[in-house]
Amino acid sequence: MGFAVMSMTDAAASRVKAIVENSGPDAKGIRVGIKKGGCAGMEYTVDLVTEPNAKDDLIEHAGAKVWIEPSAVLYLLGTQMDFEVTKMRSGFTFNNPNQTSACGCGESVELKPADLAQLAKERAAEQVAT
Repeated sequence: MGFAVMSMTDAAASRVKAIVENSGPDAKGIRVGIKKGGCAGMEYTVDLVTEPNAKDDLIEHAGAKVWIEPSAVLYLLGTQMDFEVTKMRSGFTFNNPNQTSACGCGESVELKPADLAQLAKERAAEQVAT
């Protein structure tokens, strides 16, 4: 079994499916990426996918499809994508172990690349335990 770059909650999967259903017959899912911007240095991007890119990683949960841009993989390893609705806003949220800080407005984050050696050790320990 391969290592999933990112996981998503049931709420995120439901929202992805709703976006696809309301976006016409060409919609396949969404693509998540990272771009430079904001006061903390980086921002998550979420775009509609009509034509999947063969180089993107694909994660699926409960029928929802999310592609991950190759340039974002090291920053998103271990991240859980969620969807939340509050009194003031609704949107996707990212519980990212690679996030080192965020700006006060919550629109941008500072990310470090994942430590691949540490992830490999953790995965090996999990396999030994099972």
